[in-house]
Amino acid sequence: MESAARAAEILLVVPTLGRRIPLLRKTLASISEQLIPIDVVVVSPDLPDVHALCLEFGHRWLPDPGSQAEAINRGIDELGDGYFAVGWLNDDDELEPNTAHRVLEELKAKDVVLAYGACRYVDPEGLTLGISRAGRLAPLILPWGPDLIPQPGMLVRSDAWRSLGGLDTTFRLAFDLDFLLRIRRKGGLRYVPCVVSRFMWHPDSLTVDNRELNLVESERARVAALPRKIRWLAPVWEKPAQLAVRMAAYGVSRRARSART
Repeated sequence: MESAARAAEILLVVPTLGRRIPLLRKTLASISEQLIPIDVVVVSPDLPDVHALCLEFGHRWLPDPGSQAEAINRGIDELGDGYFAVGWLNDDDELEPNTAHRVLEELKAKDVVLAYGACRYVDPEGLTLGISRAGRLAPLILPWGPDLIPQPGMLVRSDAWRSLGGLDTTFRLAFDLDFLLRIRRKGGLRYVPCVVSRFMWHPDSLTVDNRELNLVESERARVAALPRKIRWLAPVWEKPAQLAVRMAAYGVSRRARSART
């Protein structure tokens, strides 16, 4: 096919522990079914099932360096040269059909360093629980409110990624928020007005299962991004921001429980 003959402009890293092979297969399939070619590197422990999937889909593999942020950095640092855009997709995420090219087009606009779209939250059976549609306002809320920019489906200009040194590996969960707060100083964050990804809301999801740690790390990232002279004011908006995150998470969890009954 013509699209398969074109050189890929996107490299996606898929970090995984290899414990959810059926979900990982869905993730990789959603990438391979896009209208444009996308190169993929899977970073995981040395497991036969993961190697088999990499062989099936024609993807490269790298050994897991120990944490999710380190895995993403390693994939992009070792294999990201020559790509216009980079990003990552977890093994409980999927790309919506025929959407990656729209995110790439927006990323190529002048002064844009990151592009993102809406994200559909689904339960393990695929039932839609809600859609994140913060849109163009999301970057304005980042410094003082919840992170409303969906990471799944997000693409970053590779030169901007390199200029920041990738993800801060001292964060276990909120490394994406920290990265967003840092990269917004490099250029524009552009919203793509469509649903570009899916996030599965399930009991063993890192973000869901460790919500309190995520809130603590998110506060740390936001405070670090403030000018030193006003950091002491952070509690004024941090407590309301954390409350908003808890309420949103509770709403999605309640819909997930209702869907199972």
